[in-house]
Amino acid sequence: MAGGRLEIARVKGRGYSRPKEPEVRINQRIRAREVRLVDTGGEQLGVVTIREALDLSEQRGVDLVEVAPNADPPVCRLMDYGKYKYELKKQAAAKKQKSQTVKEIKFRPNIGDHDLDVKINRIREFLEEDNKTKIRIFFRGREIVHPDLGRKLANRILERVADLGGVDIPPKMEGKNLIMVITPKKNTQGGKENAES
Repeated sequence: MAGGRLEIARVKGRGYSRPKEPEVRINQRIRAREVRLVDTGGEQLGVVTIREALDLSEQRGVDLVEVAPNADPPVCRLMDYGKYKYELKKQAAAKKQKSQTVKEIKFRPNIGDHDLDVKINRIREFLEEDNKTKIRIFFRGREIVHPDLGRKLANRILERVADLGGVDIPPKMEGKNLIMVITPKKNTQGGKENAES
């Protein structure tokens, strides 16, 4: 028992380690005897011995990079490895960039003034956090015969948040809902002009 606890404590003490990315083999680190070779322009040169592939990479002044190690034979490409790594880093950074989320707030066309104030404050918070906000005004029963009430409410909302954002998707009916999307001002050409249009 004590030994088991000790082991757990040791494991916990090590902390979390991120899984390592698979190592890309280049030039002399490639272990295969034969490889399927791809030229710098993407043209297939066929199956060649590793020696021939290395000689060709030296002649052209580029690296031999193993791009598909699990294939039979492994696929290697002639390329500038430094440039390739840089491109991979750029792609990973682009994926990591914060994606803008869309928050949604629901309204009824006959909402009370206090409730409207609370929800508008929430919209303002979302816009300040650089999130798009989807406004859904939903109609129940016979309220649907008065879509103009929903449009008036949408305009009131837009006027109250025009300093922080503008219309991304103008108000439109979708079934029993009036939908509109407001985007933060940084991403629009001007909140007030959009609100008035």
